[in-house]
Amino acid sequence: MTGVILAGGKSERMGRNKAFLEIDGQRMIDRTVATFKKIFDEVILVTNTPTEYFHLAIQIVTDLIPKKGSLGGIFTGLFYSSSQYIFVAACDMPFLNDGFIDYMVSQSNDFDVVVPHPVDGLQPLHAIYSKRCSRHIETLIASNDLKIARFYSNVRVREITPSEMLSFDPEQAMFFNINTPEQLAECRKRHSC
Repeated sequence: MTGVILAGGKSERMGRNKAFLEIDGQRMIDRTVATFKKIFDEVILVTNTPTEYFHLAIQIVTDLIPKKGSLGGIFTGLFYSSSQYIFVAACDMPFLNDGFIDYMVSQSNDFDVVVPHPVDGLQPLHAIYSKRCSRHIETLIASNDLKIARFYSNVRVREITPSEMLSFDPEQAMFFNINTPEQLAECRKRHSC
């Protein structure tokens, strides 16, 4: 399985590139890359600003079909992956849990999508996708329907339940993402970031 990091967002609500915000003295992108390198032999970063990330010792690619949001990033990651499966996470999730990601990987046999489903809804940007998803994603992109979960009904999906997640991360901090200065402040308050 390949680890794919999505760093294509414009960070408009934050006002600066979220990937380079520091959490506990470490930039979010560096935290994510370190976690991915522990788990995956191949790590790919999908971004529209590749020169900002040249310092990272990973494969860097740009969207095959520009301006198609996270769905386009997943499509690009599947295209460039040398594996049948990819695990996707956004670059603004500072508390990824490698034990939980390992558990998700262990659940991927016979499924095309493995996605956590906590009580507040699906987490499609913390999920596993097989290359079999590519044609369904391409169809959505062609119709400019960019809601990720829209194609789930066409493939085999394994939803990870809230009870399965509890032992890994009782607070479910692993799904916390930082989009605004307020969320960054909340993170720093709760986690002494």
